[in-house]
Amino acid sequence: MQLPRRRMFSPVLLATVIALLPYQPSVDGELFTALADMEELLETEAVLITNLDNYVQAQEDKLMQLRQKVYEYRREHTEAARDVIAYLSNPVNAFLLTKRLTTDWRHVEHLMTDEVGKEFLENVTSFRSVLKFPSDEDLNGAAVALMRLQDTYNLDTASLARGVLNGVQYSTELSAGDCFELGRQSYLNGDYYHTVLWMREAMDQLTGEVNRTATKEDVLEYLAFSTFKQGNIQTALSMTEELLELVPDHERAVSNKVYYEKELQKEAQQKILRGDDGSEEVPIDTTTKMQKEATPHIYDSSERKLYEQLCRGEQQPPIALRSQLVCRYTANRSPYLRIGPLKLEEAYHRPYIVLYHDVMSDREIERIKQYARPRFRRATVQNYKTGELEFANYRISKSAWLKDAEDEMIRTISRRVEDMTGLTMETAEELQVVNYGIGGHYEPHFDFARREERNAFKSLGTGNRIATVLFYMSDVTQGGATVFPSLHLALWPRKGTAAFWHNLHPSGHGDYATRHAACPVLTGTKWVSNKWIHERGQEFRRPCELHLDNPVEEF
Repeated sequence: MQLPRRRMFSPVLLATVIALLPYQPSVDGELFTALADMEELLETEAVLITNLDNYVQAQEDKLMQLRQKVYEYRREHTEAARDVIAYLSNPVNAFLLTKRLTTDWRHVEHLMTDEVGKEFLENVTSFRSVLKFPSDEDLNGAAVALMRLQDTYNLDTASLARGVLNGVQYSTELSAGDCFELGRQSYLNGDYYHTVLWMREAMDQLTGEVNRTATKEDVLEYLAFSTFKQGNIQTALSMTEELLELVPDHERAVSNKVYYEKELQKEAQQKILRGDDGSEEVPIDTTTKMQKEATPHIYDSSERKLYEQLCRGEQQPPIALRSQLVCRYTANRSPYLRIGPLKLEEAYHRPYIVLYHDVMSDREIERIKQYARPRFRRATVQNYKTGELEFANYRISKSAWLKDAEDEMIRTISRRVEDMTGLTMETAEELQVVNYGIGGHYEPHFDFARREERNAFKSLGTGNRIATVLFYMSDVTQGGATVFPSLHLALWPRKGTAAFWHNLHPSGHGDYATRHAACPVLTGTKWVSNKWIHERGQEFRRPCELHLDNPVEEF
C-alpha cells in the first residue's frame, strides 16, 4: 500500500512559485494566530498585485512590438511572393530585405531574448526582507482553523465552501482546487475525517467547473486512501478502481488495489472464523481507549459537547438561577467610585461572576492596541509538569504584556481594576493583551495552578492567581464567547465590558467551577486584555476562611 503523493505542479509553475516565495524560518510564521498580523498580508498582496500588473504590462508591450514586426514582415513577404523577380529587381526592395534579415532581425532577436520580467522578479526578492509572507505553517494553521470552526459551529461543508457561515454570505465561493487544498492539509495532519469531507466537496465542485482547478485523479487518490484509513476498505477499493480507469498505469493505485483486495479477503476470513464454533458472530470491540493520565487541557467528550453547545449559544443556566441575577450600580466601597459608580451585571452567583459595563473607553482600547501590536508573540501555556512555557494547538492567539510604568493610561486601568475588585494590584501580573487569529480559541482550562502544578508562578513569588479580570476590547460578529462548561454559562464579547471572577475560594483552594474556555472566532476579530491577580498582598482585602469550601480537588 502506498500513501498519496503530494500534489504535483508543472516544472515551470513550480519554479515560479519557488522564485516568488521567500525562505522564512518557522519562528517567523504563525501569522494565522492573530488577525492583527493577517492584516499585514493584505498589504503584501497589494504590493505584489501592483508588481505583477507592471510585469504583465511589460510583457504585453514586448508582445505588441513583436506582433508589429510579424505584421510588417508578413506584409512585405506577401508582396514579394506575388512576383519574386519583379520585387527583387527593385534595388530598394533588395536593400530592405537585406536590412530586415540583418539589423532588423537582430533587434527582433533582442526583443525575443530580453527578460523584461527580470526587474519585477528582483522586486519580489527585495520585498521578502520588508514584507510579511505566510509560511507553510501558516497555510496549515489556517486550514486547521477552518476545520475547528466547522466542527464547533456545525457548519455544513457545502455551505462553508460557498462562503456561507451560519446562514450569512460572507465571502466568495471556494473552487475545487481550494477544497482540494483544505483536504490535502487535513491529510498532512493525519485528519482523515476532514480529508474525506473536503475531497468529496472538491469532487462535487469539479462537476460544475469550466476551467478545472483540480484533477479528478488527484482527488480520488487522496479520497480513496483516507476512506481506507477510516476503515471503509470496500469503498476505498471502488474509488481506486475508478482512479485506474482514468489512469491505468497509476503506480500507487495499482499497488493499493492489490493491498485493499488482500485486506478484504482477510476481513472475510476473520468473519468466517468467528462463527466456526457455531456461536453467533462476536462483534469487534471498537471502544475508545481513555487516556490514563489527566492533564489540564485534556477533557472528556461530555465537556467537549457542552463547550461546543455553549459556543453555539445552545445552552444556558436554568431559569431558576437566572431569575435571581440582577443589574445594579456599585461603588465597591471605593471612595473614587462613589462619584462615578460602575454598571454591574451579575452573570452567576456561585462562583460569583460579574460583568462591568463601559469600563474601558475606545481611546484607551486604541492606545493599548498601539502598544501591543509591535510586541505580539504567539501565546503560550505553562506545562503542568515542568512549569515551562510552550506553544499548544489548544491555544491559538498572540499576546503582548504591558507594564504600568509605560504609560499613564495603563496605570489608570490598573487602578480601575483595583477599584472594581477591591484587590491590590501590587502583586498582579502585567496587563496581557490578546488578539485571536483565524478560528482563534483557547480550550477549557484553569487560570489558577492546581495542587500538582508545583512549579507554576514560582518565579513570581506572589502565590496563586486569586482572581481574573477580562476586558473585551472589541465586539465579535459571530463566535468568540467565554464559556464555563460546568456552569452552562456563556459570556459574549461586548466592547468596553470586563468580566470578573475569583479563581480561589477564601480557603485558598482552587474553584474548579471556574474552568473556562474562549470559543473560536467565527467571523470578526477578537481583542481582549486581562489582569491576573495573585494572592500575595490580599490577606486583609480578602481574608482567608478556614472552612473547607472545595472538598473535591479534581474533576
